[in-house]
Formats: sequence, structure tokens, C-alpha cells
Amino acid sequence: MQEPAITPELIANHGLKPDEYDLILEIIGREPTFTELGIFSAMWNEHCSYKSSKKWLRTLPTDGPQVICGPGENAGIVDIGDGDAVVFKMESHNHPSYIEPYQGAATGVGGILRDVFTMGARPIASMNSLSFGEPSHHKTRQLVNGVVEGIGGYGNCFGVPCAGGEVRFHPAYNGNCLVNAFAAGLARTDSIFYSAASGVGMPVVYLGAKTGRDGVGGATMASAEFDDTIEEKRPTVQVGDPFTEKRLMEATLELMQTGAVISIQDMGAAGLTCSAVEMGDKGKLGVRLDLEKVPQREENMTAYEMMLSESQERMLMVLKPELEAEARAVFEKWDLDFAIVGETIAEDRFLIMHNGEVKADLVLSKLSSTAPEYDRPWVETPAAEPLTDADVPTIDPIDGLKALLSSPNYAGKQWVYEQYDTTVMGDTQRRPGAGSGIVRVHGTDKKLAFTSDVTPRYVKANPFEGGKQAVAEAYRNLTAVGALPLATTDNLNFGNPEKPEIMGQFVGA
Repeated sequence: MQEPAITPELIANHGLKPDEYDLILEIIGREPTFTELGIFSAMWNEHCSYKSSKKWLRTLPTDGPQVICGPGENAGIVDIGDGDAVVFKMESHNHPSYIEPYQGAATGVGGILRDVFTMGARPIASMNSLSFGEPSHHKTRQLVNGVVEGIGGYGNCFGVPCAGGEVRFHPAYNGNCLVNAFAAGLARTDSIFYSAASGVGMPVVYLGAKTGRDGVGGATMASAEFDDTIEEKRPTVQVGDPFTEKRLMEATLELMQTGAVISIQDMGAAGLTCSAVEMGDKGKLGVRLDLEKVPQREENMTAYEMMLSESQERMLMVLKPELEAEARAVFEKWDLDFAIVGETIAEDRFLIMHNGEVKADLVLSKLSSTAPEYDRPWVETPAAEPLTDADVPTIDPIDGLKALLSSPNYAGKQWVYEQYDTTVMGDTQRRPGAGSGIVRVHGTDKKLAFTSDVTPRYVKANPFEGGKQAVAEAYRNLTAVGALPLATTDNLNFGNPEKPEIMGQFVGA
């Protein structure tokens, strides 16, 4: 297959700015191949690199006596005593859910569950935070129905209880809904698995479902602003299979008991590219991949497609070679693919081969830890003018009460959470609709409470105070049910960071 010429239009379509492309030329000293361009695009977008937010995220408090693992891995981990740990994370799947509501939301749930069990934890609870446009908007009904059905369809089939969440409606979300998924799991503190590769010449193993063309370029799409071409982006939305994910979880947790795992990484955004690069970079190693060995469900897939596919229910592992037979037997038992597709190498190099031909040969660290990082210009959100008596409209109290009672934001949300399985696994103590969700730690007297909360209009009016209020309200939700808050995970949804006023909102919050 003839690869396309590298043109300014192709570079722009990959979400790369002219100065970023110039930096690529400086790094590799030549024009990139089509596959290399795709790899840079995937690794340098906002979704994977946090290039505009890292500077500010580093200022957040991440240490504490109970914190086992803070930011930087697939999920955070907190010690809850007696050798038990809770592994948890929240993540957005906004763009895919707007383009294809059912699959976008479903694969958001699947991705967050993989982040948890990749670290050796069995998921015990999920939550979701959903923001939609006004009910009268022509897209809202389709989005609500598809997103809620997708969350329920995936979570219910996988078999994890929904412990809580929130749903809001506001005209600000008419152009793009927000779909945020949370998952928490339990692990033993002496059986936690990380993603940093170690050892030269160790087999890199592909696990799970086969690779297809769904989701190619999804991470780049998730970093872009929407425009009139939104419908053309539908092929970049992933397609999920919760029953395969359930088998993948059981196989992964069983595999971890064999002692064969050196490191393991979920194939999420940017698929094979991001998982391989992150494993190598964290271990200060290089990675070689032979793509003809990648299990494929479609014919004639190119190196570009395989490297950027976001097909779901897949993992990448660095394996102890002497335990290959035991590891392979586990995945064959669960009817999942197990294929050695490469190896770790000593050089700081990301070498991609396909049928004996070099498709990409890059400096691996330049794709991840030393990728571009920006200190974007920002302007502080102007303070609102103080309200005077004349600014407050005169409203009859009864009319005001009727308006509040008729608002979808204050209406009962049973129609949402009754579509989710809230009691599977048998440890749910407090179900959605009654404050923080509570789940028992099976076989013990311990219980875990979870909540998700924010008041977006406060953040818009005053990002700094609104950010404080979000933490405080979540804290109150937990203490109201008798729980001691142990940790938070921030899940920040903001617009284009290249706009100073948007960047200012992010900085303030």
C-alpha cells in the first residue's frame, strides 16, 4: 500500500501545529513516515500528553500517609488497612459519547474498569457524572438515552455495581455532553502491579481481544474542538464488548497470581502506541514491536492502523520468559489472544517492524516523558459585579417554588440509575439516590463510601472558589454518611487550552 505524502494538510489533520512538526523534524533529522506521524500525533495530543495541563497539575497535593500510589499510573491507590487497598480513578469520554452515545459511554466504562484491574484490583463499584444540554435541545434526548443505555449495557454485563453519580442539564452542554466514568477496586497491598518495564530482552506480550480498525485516531479526535465535520468522526469511536472484558479481567487477575508479570498496561487511548511507549519510558527502556504478530480481526491492516487502533479489551504485558507456558495457558483457558509481539531493548528507541520493513524508528523518550510541555497564556476570570436589589428579579414565591420543582436538575433521577445494576456482587449497602454510595469490603467489617460532585455554575463564576466548593461538597457528602474522607481524584473537563480565558478557568479551578 502506498503511504500518503506528508503535506501541511495531513499534518494539520493529525492535530499537530507547524512548530510541533518542526520539532519532530529536529528530533528525527528527517521527514517522518506516515506511521511515525501518526505515533507523534497520538502521543503529543492533549489527551495523552497533558502538554497544557502538566505544569498546573503538579501543584496539586498528592502525598499522604495512606497514599500508596498517586498520579502517573493507571489509577490511584490508597491503603485502607489490614493489607487491603482501594484502587480508583475517574475519566472522561466526552467526545466519543457525543458522536456515538451508546458506544462512547460504554467504552468509557470499559476503559476505566481496565485501568483498575490492570493494577491487580477487582472492581467493586462504579459511578458516573453526566452533563447534558437543555431537554428541549434536538440532540439531548438521543444523547441521554444512548449514554445511559451504554453505561448500563456495559457495566451490567461486566458485573460491577453502580454506587452513585450525578446528572445535570444546562444549555452550556448543548454542543457537547460530558460523560465521566469512575471505578474502584480492591487489591492486596503486596499484590499491586505497575506499568514500568524492566529487563532487556524481555518478551512484550499482547493480551485480550483482536485488533480492528475501530477507534483509529480516537485520542487525537478527543483532543480536538468539534465543528461541522463531527459526523465524519464516527469511525474514531471504539466499539466495546463487556463479556470479553469480563473474561479479560478474570484472565488478568489469574495471570498475576502466576508470578509471570513484570509490568502490565491497559491499551486505552492511542492503543498499542501509548501502552508500549509508556511501559518503555517508565522503565527507561526501548521497545521493538513486530506487527505481523499482532492478532487482527480485519485483513490487510497497515502499520499505521495497528499502532493507532483503539480496539477495546486489550492489554500489553512484559513477561518473565521462563513462565511463558503458564501465562499462555491462562489466556487460552479464557479463550483470549496471547501473542508475543516484541521485546524490550536497551536503547532509547521505539522500533516498529511490519513484515521485515521498518515502519517507525523513533527516540522513545521524546514521545512521552520529554514530549512538548506548554505554559499557555491565561487570563484570570473577571470577578462578577456585586448584585444589588435592583438586579434581583421580583418573583412570586410560589412561582419560584414551582420553577424549582419542575427543573430536571432537581427531579428524581430514578429513571437513570434504575437502568444500572446497583446490587450485583452482593456488597452494596447504600444504593444511588440517597447520598454517597456505600460498598462493603467483602468478608470484613470495613465499608467504602464514594461520591462525585461539583457545581459547574460556581466554577464558571469563580473558578478558584468553585474548585474549593467542589472538594468541600464531596467531603460533606462522605461525612454525612459517617465516612472519613481518604483521597480525591480530580476529573477536570475544560475547553480549548489555547484560549487564554479557558486556560484561566483551568488554572483558577
